[in-house]
Amino acid sequence: MPSADLPLLCPVCSRPLEYLPAEATRQPRLSCPEGHNFDAARQGYFNLLVGKGTPFEPDSAAMVASRFAFLGNGHYAPLAHALASAVVPLLREEGAVVLDSGTGTGHYLREILDAAATAGRPASAIGLDISKFALRRAARLNPEAVNLVWDIWRPLPVAENSVDAVTVVFAPRNPEEFARVLRPGGVLAVVTPRPGHLAGIAAVTGMLGIEEGKDERLADAMAGHFEPKTSLDVDIPLTLGRAAAADLAFMGPAGHHLDRDQITARLESSPEPVRDDARFRISVFRPRAQGAP
Repeated sequence: MPSADLPLLCPVCSRPLEYLPAEATRQPRLSCPEGHNFDAARQGYFNLLVGKGTPFEPDSAAMVASRFAFLGNGHYAPLAHALASAVVPLLREEGAVVLDSGTGTGHYLREILDAAATAGRPASAIGLDISKFALRRAARLNPEAVNLVWDIWRPLPVAENSVDAVTVVFAPRNPEEFARVLRPGGVLAVVTPRPGHLAGIAAVTGMLGIEEGKDERLADAMAGHFEPKTSLDVDIPLTLGRAAAADLAFMGPAGHHLDRDQITARLESSPEPVRDDARFRISVFRPRAQGAP
């Protein structure tokens, strides 16, 4: 069950939201002093998007199923472990809060929460994503987190100076809002692909390539609110069956413009097992002090 004192804000009036557990005739809900209530979906997540929702296209149920299968089989476990190793030692020993922005199926947050508990730094958690299909999976994997449908480009439904760590794995970044919600001394950890990431599979399946200058654009985007602390490169050699390679291609941005059958057909001519290299960078930032250049 999620912590009752997470620093959530009502998307309607910006008053604090309280987590209320299930009652005999009602699902768990988030409620504010003004009487705005958000009942949990049957699958355990909360939808805080009010009004027109979001103009952005969420990941589909099929894309999410591919991601869940691929990550569930441990292919990116070294990345999840490295991310947790970078974040957990920086958490407070008591009362830490982790915000996983673009939590997807929740696999990376699961690794962080388990590592934090093992290290004696148990943390509460908030997972944000615009895909309800992803959050159905995340809510089952991380029942102790509050999993919210939310558009990252809007002001986050999270109180100022209330979060110890923000993690962003292959998801959009809102530096101004991340800086607002982080406590002084908090950290932002961003995972991005490096040049050459899945180059072989991308060439066969039509996945989008890694743009030149990605690191420079990340640094420029962060510069107004964050300063770099550390970075770590993670390389994972992959040996996959064609089905797993199709999951890998379909679970990302390619899934928005190619269907699974197209990807599977393109991989039929590839020798099995399919071999490639996943190349990532974990960049850790600290918020700039107010008034710092």
